[in-house]
Amino acid sequence: MQPRRRRQEILRLVRARGDCSIAELAGMLEVSDETIRRTIRPLIDEGLVEKVHGGIVFAGEHGSEPPFERRMQEHVTEKTAIAEIVAGIVADGDSVIMDTGSTNAYVARALRRRANLSVVTNCTEIARTLAPVAGNRVNITGGELRADDSAVFGPSSIDFVRQFQARYAILSIGAITDDGDFMDFHLEEAEFSRAVMARAQETIVVADHSKFGARAFVRICERSMVDRVVTDRAPAPRLAGLLHEAGVAIVTP
Repeated sequence: MQPRRRRQEILRLVRARGDCSIAELAGMLEVSDETIRRTIRPLIDEGLVEKVHGGIVFAGEHGSEPPFERRMQEHVTEKTAIAEIVAGIVADGDSVIMDTGSTNAYVARALRRRANLSVVTNCTEIARTLAPVAGNRVNITGGELRADDSAVFGPSSIDFVRQFQARYAILSIGAITDDGDFMDFHLEEAEFSRAVMARAQETIVVADHSKFGARAFVRICERSMVDRVVTDRAPAPRLAGLLHEAGVAIVTP
């Protein structure tokens, strides 16, 4: 394999997986560790990947969201704890609208212990998880299927959601700013979240601690529009105070 083609293949692998070790890349490309180190130097210099101990990670665009499969492997303990809390809030027979996101994927797994749920979602992973549970009714929106996380977006998704009235909206977001604004990475995600919130009696945001003070591109809503934030640990005192003043309950294990 020519060096240029090898660099392209390494970049493809790291973009898809989020990160790769030197040994993994050497094994997949059937070359030595030293060849991999030599090949990735230009990628590091160009800012396309970042060097970490024993490997590289995909640098991505500034303020961009990592691939879904990579997010499913990050903060697993925290997301599992959050999912357990939500499963304790939602009761048998409740109705929920859930958007896409790695944390909500964990919530869906925890909700399998509930019965007779009425579910609306734009995420095929969530629909697949909850549809086989006895008594559940799962409705999935129509629209354009996104390749990364198999979520559905578009005007028809929003129109579909407007047909329902649910007990809970459960949202997996991109960031909560230091000023208490709820953010996401893509306009279509924020638009879908706002439509979901309008069709629920209570809005629950599920977010691990890494989302506090993080940056994302699109504003979903101000803090007063959210009822609860379920997280693995409380945010910094200033942000916690802003959320409390707005009537947002912070729920932790």
